[in-house]
Amino acid sequence: MADGDVFRALADATRRTILDELTDRDGQTLFELCGRLAMKHGIASSRQAISQHLDVLETAGLVRTRREGRYKFHHVDAGPLEAIVERWRPKETR
Repeated sequence: MADGDVFRALADATRRTILDELTDRDGQTLFELCGRLAMKHGIASSRQAISQHLDVLETAGLVRTRREGRYKFHHVDAGPLEAIVERWRPKETR
C-alpha cells in the first residue's frame, strides 16, 4: 500500500464518514454501516456504493475485514495513518 492510496481514500467525504462511524463503533457489517450513515449523516447511498467505498478503504489499508459465517465485519486500522504522521514528525520528537 502506498501513501497515495491512503490520501486518495481519505479525499472522499463519504469514506471519511465511514471511518468516523467505524471509529465510533468498530466491527460493523455493511448493513449496519448503511443504516448509521443514513440515520446520522443523511447519506442515502446504495449498499453497493458503500461497499465500493469500503473496498477503497481496505485497499489503502485503513479498513480490515473479518468473516464470521455469512457476515463480514469491518474494522478500522489506523496503521497507515501513523506511518504518514511519522513521515513528517520532527526528528527531535521521534
